[in-house]
Amino acid sequence: MRWPTADQDPDLSAPMVEFAGVWREMPKFVFSRTLTQADWNTTVIHDVVPEQIAELKAQPGGDIVLSGANLASTFMRHGLIDEFQILVHPVVLGQGRPLFEAPDVRMDLRLEGTRTFGNGVVQLNYSSDGA
Repeated sequence: MRWPTADQDPDLSAPMVEFAGVWREMPKFVFSRTLTQADWNTTVIHDVVPEQIAELKAQPGGDIVLSGANLASTFMRHGLIDEFQILVHPVVLGQGRPLFEAPDVRMDLRLEGTRTFGNGVVQLNYSSDGA
């Protein structure tokens, strides 16, 4: 994700140039046990501490978006997810990492909406009563 200079790429579409500018300015948090620092408005966090995540959620500025099965499972175990936005791509891989790796967690989800994109991707929005 080379967004700091992406808007200088003459081959980039106008929506991507706009996205690059927005993304560059947003505060970012990387959860990593090995990184000690990251560039362009990024804070490295080594462990998921529920109280620290609650403080981040309470700050103004929008939603916290996360990705990755391991990280999502950790957030699920702590009841830190309010909404799932699941993107289904029209590709069959045959194997891979499960999206929900927390078999010890049961969450009742409520479908709040769907969106279909022109490339066949479908976004499913679910709210969680567990957060």
